[in-house]
Amino acid sequence: MSSLHLPAGSLGSGEDPILLTAQRAGWTYTGLRVVRLIANRPRIVQTGEYEAFVLPLSGSCSVRVDGERFELSGRDSVFTRITDFAYVPRDAEVELSAERDAEIALPMARCERRLTPKYGAAQDVPVEIRGAGQASRQVANFGVPGIWEHADKLNACELITPAGNWSSYPPHKHDEASDCEVVNEEIYYFRIAGRDEITPSREGFGMHRTYTADGELDENVAVRDGDVFLVPRGFHGPCVAAPGYPMYYLNVLAGPAPDRSMAFCDDPAHGWVRQEWDTMPTDPRCPVTDHRGRVR
Repeated sequence: MSSLHLPAGSLGSGEDPILLTAQRAGWTYTGLRVVRLIANRPRIVQTGEYEAFVLPLSGSCSVRVDGERFELSGRDSVFTRITDFAYVPRDAEVELSAERDAEIALPMARCERRLTPKYGAAQDVPVEIRGAGQASRQVANFGVPGIWEHADKLNACELITPAGNWSSYPPHKHDEASDCEVVNEEIYYFRIAGRDEITPSREGFGMHRTYTADGELDENVAVRDGDVFLVPRGFHGPCVAAPGYPMYYLNVLAGPAPDRSMAFCDDPAHGWVRQEWDTMPTDPRCPVTDHRGRVR
């Protein structure tokens, strides 16, 4: 089994599905928590040296931090709506609570600066259609540079790939400082919808590829709902949604550059594919969602 592919259940901590620190990942900056909230049972999260987004995956929640309170209306599923979210700083005590059971992701990054908490509205999250044809996918750019500037190191976005489509393509990398890329550690957190294309289920699956030009890394794995894949370096992509099973993933990135960036370089063997998209229609299933709900 790949040491970079962490199946659902392998990162659990108590009731929570995922507790992945940078140390546990074997790198320096990027981490992820997924917290289960039980109705009317508040949870305290200590951020320590990490800044984080509070991102509802299912359900709604209340966030208390530094004397402020944010009400996140959330969503039923990652496949039903773009959600609102909150930014919480390092060295903070964060209280999370919900009136009904909820599942909350905390993409996080080790950082130096302590910023103030801040609310992010769902209607302000740009939804981008990337690619064309069977490489069409939806990107929700809620926590990326140029859109969300209130972070020190942390970058994050959400993708939905319709059933049968390819995303994270052409393969690309960001493991060195150059004219076209910056160094970032990256987490892929997958959710796979079942037959109703809305409810996450372990029934379905997708594929993910990560590799290096020298062949030292050459990973081709089947991913299921709740799995995590770590990208320490090398080209990554495609992510392929099996027919019948839409794929969601949360990307979390952070690195040593003084300014946040998600710049990357395509694998030169496959970058030409982007030119083909100019003459192709996009998949009519995209976009799948926006802040109001499912589009189609």
